[in-house]
Amino acid sequence: MWSKFFKKGFDVSLAFLLCVLFSWLILIIWLLVRIFLGSPAIFKQPRVGYQEHIFTVYKFRTMTNKKDDAGNLLSDALRLTRFGKFLRASSLDELPQLFNILKGDMSFVGPRPLLLEYLPLYNVEQKRRHWVMPGITGWAQVNGRNAISWQEKFKLDCWYVDHLSFFLDMQIMLLTLKKVFKREGVSQQNQATMEKFTGKN
Repeated sequence: MWSKFFKKGFDVSLAFLLCVLFSWLILIIWLLVRIFLGSPAIFKQPRVGYQEHIFTVYKFRTMTNKKDDAGNLLSDALRLTRFGKFLRASSLDELPQLFNILKGDMSFVGPRPLLLEYLPLYNVEQKRRHWVMPGITGWAQVNGRNAISWQEKFKLDCWYVDHLSFFLDMQIMLLTLKKVFKREGVSQQNQATMEKFTGKN
C-alpha cells in the first residue's frame, strides 16, 4: 500500500520542500566546489534504477581531475581532497539527488543506485534490488554503509525489498541522520571510498 500509492507522493513533496528550504546551502556548496575542486561542480553518471532503467544520477563532485604524466586519472585516494572527504562524510555531496527524486528517478529510501558496469555481474537474487526505486539512503547504508562487503550490502538490499513499509522507511531516515552525524562507514577499510564490485566479492 505504502510503496504503491503514497511513497512517490511523499518523496516528491519532501524533496520539493527541502529544495526550497536549503536552496541557499545548495548554492553555497556549488560555489565552494567550483572554487576548491573546479568545474563542473555537479558530477553526473549513468546508474541503474527501478526495473533496471538507466538514468543519470547527480552529485556534487568530491574529487579533482588530476592526471599523471600519461594523461590518466590518478587514483581515488590521490584525487579525493580534504574538502571532498568532508562532503562525503556529511553526505552533503548527495544533495543534488533531490532533483533525481523530483524527476522520478529515485526515492529517499531504497537500495543505492550502482554503476552500469555492475549490471551483468549480479546473480538472480542480487538483481531483486531493482524491484524497488533506488534511494539516497537505504537499509544497507544504515547497517554499515561502505564499511561492509558487497555481499552483505546486497543481502540487506534484498531484505529491504521484502520488508518495505512506511515505518521501515521512517526508521531508515532517522538512522541515516544518526549515521551522518557520527560519520560512520564512509569508506571501506584500506580504501579511499569503496572497492569495485567484481561479482566475486
